[in-house]
Formats: sequence, structure tokens, C-alpha cells
Amino acid sequence: MGEPDGKHPRVGRVIANSHDDARVRAVLEVLAGDDPDAVAGRWAVERVLLDRWLSAFVEAGTAQVTHRPVGDVARYRDRFLSVFMHGLRNPLAVAQMWVGLLHDSAVDRGTEGVVEVATHLQGALDELADQARDVELLTAAMLGRLSLDATWVTLGELVAALSPAPVVGGEGAGVDVLVDPTLLRRVLRDLWVAAGAGPTVPGAVEVCVEVETVPPWVEVRVVRLGEPLDPVALQVMFEPFDRDETHERVTVGLYLARALTVVHGGTIGVEQDDHRTTFHVRIPDARRATVPS
Repeated sequence: MGEPDGKHPRVGRVIANSHDDARVRAVLEVLAGDDPDAVAGRWAVERVLLDRWLSAFVEAGTAQVTHRPVGDVARYRDRFLSVFMHGLRNPLAVAQMWVGLLHDSAVDRGTEGVVEVATHLQGALDELADQARDVELLTAAMLGRLSLDATWVTLGELVAALSPAPVVGGEGAGVDVLVDPTLLRRVLRDLWVAAGAGPTVPGAVEVCVEVETVPPWVEVRVVRLGEPLDPVALQVMFEPFDRDETHERVTVGLYLARALTVVHGGTIGVEQDDHRTTFHVRIPDARRATVPS
């Protein structure tokens, strides 16, 4: 695919597939006998990440060949969660509608107490609906049923809803990517929240966004400048169904962000030193061919 020409057609397909997925291409090169270090360098990934892809590839193939039952147990569990969460969304939608009507009626009548109750209830329902959507997306990704509604969009458009809206450093907000905007906005939102997490002195931490082309990827970085995150907390962020101590609820953490990135054919990671914590998302650079030079 050539460089974007400003007239990007809307593409309704899964970007990552077995024919053009950079991760699969890299694994197949190793399996064909290429030196793993050379392959990692060619595809601009860390050797440890390439080894992880290779292990996952072999394990998945082994499970298919041997008909290992453990995978079936996991699939039944995920199927149950998917159906359960889908069913939960319907009564949530009805409850949200009635709360909205209650709020509007109370405003018209000037009943401040009812307005306050309705406002809090609406917030709680919105949070519950957001969590339900998280689990629904996660189970769909686990089952391989999450399709991408991909279109060309700029990085500036993807981060515009972050608060406060960041200036995009590096190559700038005008960089085009072929992604599902709804899903990738969710990824960047979760990384933005994670980068600003933790108790800290006001003004001691600054969070910004950078973008750089690292063929065959576009790398988007959410950078925390200042007080580092606790290493244990940083590791737990990527674990599913962690407990959010602030709100005393169970969350899917950055596990969902990782799943949504993988569905795009990309990778996600984090690096930290004493002054800088960098969450990065790498997605295939659809402006160029996927084969590295």
C-alpha cells in the first residue's frame, strides 16, 4: 500500500491476518531457519518479544494438533462471559434511559434533591456500562471475534478527547494511521490514565504524547515525566481483573489495552527509569509495505 493521499477510503476489515501480519512473518522467518537476533533487528522488535511470539505460535499450533482439552475449557468460560455481558447491557440501557427521564423531570420541577440523586445514579450506571463494555470487548478479543472497523485517522484526532488534550510530539499530530478509531482511542485513554496514576505532588508529573515511525511500525508513546510509578504497581497494571483500590472495584487494567492492540496486529509495552515512564503502542504502518527493508 502506498502513501496516504488524503482520500482514504473507509476499510471494514481486520487489519491483522495470517498473510500480512508482521508478527507472523517474523515468527515464520525464525521457523524457516533465520537467526532470531537478525529477525528481531529486521522487524524492529526486542528479542524477548520475538521469543514470546514464537512460543505462543508453537503452543497454539500444538493445541490444535493434539486437541488439548484445556483450550476448550477456556473457550467455554469465555463464551459464557461473552453471553453474560451481552445480556447485562440491555437492562443497563433501560435503566440509563429511565434515570435520564427522572433527571429531566426533576430539573423541570426544580427538585434539587432528586436532581442530585439522579446525577449520582447516572454516573454509577455510566461507570457500570463502561465496565461491561470492557469485559465484552475483552471476551470478544479472546474468542477471536472482534472485528475492526478500520479507517484512516490522524494521531491528533485519536488523542483529542484526552484531558487535557495533549500536544503530540515527535512526528506530530498529522501522522496518519489505519486503525479502528473507537478501539484505539480506548487504548490510548487507558495508557493516559495509567501514566498519570499514583499519589504525587500536584505538578510533579507531566504526561505527554509522542509519535515516531519505526518501520514497519508506527509507535505512539504516552510518556510520564517526573516521579516514577511503583514497579510492582506498574506490573500489576497489565494483569486482568485487578482491584482498583481508589474506586474499590475490579478492573481489566491494561490487559484490555494489550488485547485491543494485538487485534490491530501490534504490540504494547512500557519502559521506566528514574525520570521517565514510557507506555508505547506499536501498530502496523499501513502507509508502507509490511516487509522491512
